[in-house]
Amino acid sequence: MTAHIRHPYLDHPGPIAFAHRGGAADGLENTMVQFRRAVAAGYRYIETDVHTTSDGKLVAFHDSTLDRVTDGAGRIADLPWADVRHARVAGSEPVPLFEELLETFPGVRWNVDVKAEPALRPLLDLIERTDAWDRVCVGSFSEARVVRAQRLAGPRLATSYGIRGVLSLRLRSWGIPAALRRSAIAAQVPMSQSGVPVADHRFVRAAHARGLQVHVWTVNDPHQMHQLLDLGVDGIMTDHIDTLRKVLEDRGTWI
Repeated sequence: MTAHIRHPYLDHPGPIAFAHRGGAADGLENTMVQFRRAVAAGYRYIETDVHTTSDGKLVAFHDSTLDRVTDGAGRIADLPWADVRHARVAGSEPVPLFEELLETFPGVRWNVDVKAEPALRPLLDLIERTDAWDRVCVGSFSEARVVRAQRLAGPRLATSYGIRGVLSLRLRSWGIPAALRRSAIAAQVPMSQSGVPVADHRFVRAAHARGLQVHVWTVNDPHQMHQLLDLGVDGIMTDHIDTLRKVLEDRGTWI
């Protein structure tokens, strides 16, 4: 049973397929070329991350530094956009601005992990300026950051739970009382954490009982994808976009 749609962001028939960082398996995570591949493969929901440069530009990038995936180096927060724009992911692809993504892919909905506090206000300002409220869901490991986003933007902003919210929902699924804010639209969780299952039947049932969807990350094995879909999860994030599409096609739920 799929949770009741509480926000236009979730207006999608059947399970949602998310391309994690656009489909990170190709080694070109969070790049325009990889986002184009995902869209060409039929993906309409894409997960990405945001940081801000020292001069306030909002970039789609996972790490706090350029070092791991680009030929550049240094903390993004310490570098101006003029420097970051010259870095190349896998030595070939530039780092995109998140505003570019909204403009280039008007039919895509974005799941955005706000990696650092300075990125929050520029993200909300961009969503306001582009009227992208129905196209963006904001998440973070930091519950305080997500709550702050909700307070600043109000109910027009879709958000997922941070770590504290997920823990509270997990406790409630075991019958243990725990405070739980009501403003989120989804719990976005791993299959397990430190060996403890998270996305199981009890968790999904508890989420759905509260009108929340359950989105699971980052799932690359087709057997696990089938298991989760059998549990009734509402979305899966994957690096392997072809694999998830095939699983959903086989189940007759690829849309």
